[in-house]
Amino acid sequence: MKPWERVVLPLAGVLGFIALWALATRHATPSDIPGPRLTLLGLIEIARSGALLRNVVASVFRVAVGFSLAVALGVPLGLLVGWRARVHLVLNPIVQALRPISPIAWLPVATLLMGSGDAAAVFLIFLAAFFPIVVATAAAVRSIDGKYLRVAENFALGRRVFVTHVMLPAALPQIVTGLRVALGVAWVVVVAAEMLGVRSGLGYQVNDGRNSLRFDYVVAAMVVIGLIGFSLDSILRRLERPVDGRRGPRGVGA
Repeated sequence: MKPWERVVLPLAGVLGFIALWALATRHATPSDIPGPRLTLLGLIEIARSGALLRNVVASVFRVAVGFSLAVALGVPLGLLVGWRARVHLVLNPIVQALRPISPIAWLPVATLLMGSGDAAAVFLIFLAAFFPIVVATAAAVRSIDGKYLRVAENFALGRRVFVTHVMLPAALPQIVTGLRVALGVAWVVVVAAEMLGVRSGLGYQVNDGRNSLRFDYVVAAMVVIGLIGFSLDSILRRLERPVDGRRGPRGVGA
């Protein structure tokens, strides 16, 4: 693909979508589903009021805390589950049973234990990201090329050296892909949690606009949600590229 196509084709897709959106909503009013112009005006209005910045900061903060906790706990647990067969037999059924439960279904439990504040929302984000990270990390470890494990055995590497220089580098590309998926899920869940349980954030902005019949505010918040989600995914994609470029674990057949 030519370099200019990487810029022109996405731009053409976006402009085409906006044109279709404008055509479908050409007679809309602020109480209807708004078109691009009314959405832009609504976005400017909530930005000038300061509400947009406050809600963006609140949502990003909750995702940052919940996702960081999920990474800090999920990656080590996933390494252990993927590495040790007995641990896998004990924990995998629990993980697989809890993983399909929607994080939103945990909302009553989170509210009962933590109240309807940031803690409950962060807990839901943590759950949303934790299980995909554990599963992706465990699968990455279990799919490591056997030649790396044999070389590690031949050199009689200690446990710490094996984990940091063999297992983790070999599994890292798949782990980063799992983190990318988990971050996307976490960003979806924070909006849903804010619509149900807190009084700040972009989810609250959507709910507040709906209650006040200002659907230009609703769609403006949706646009911001999409742009931030795209930006977060782009950041992890950039991290994914150098990882994918590695040929193998450091110092072991690389």
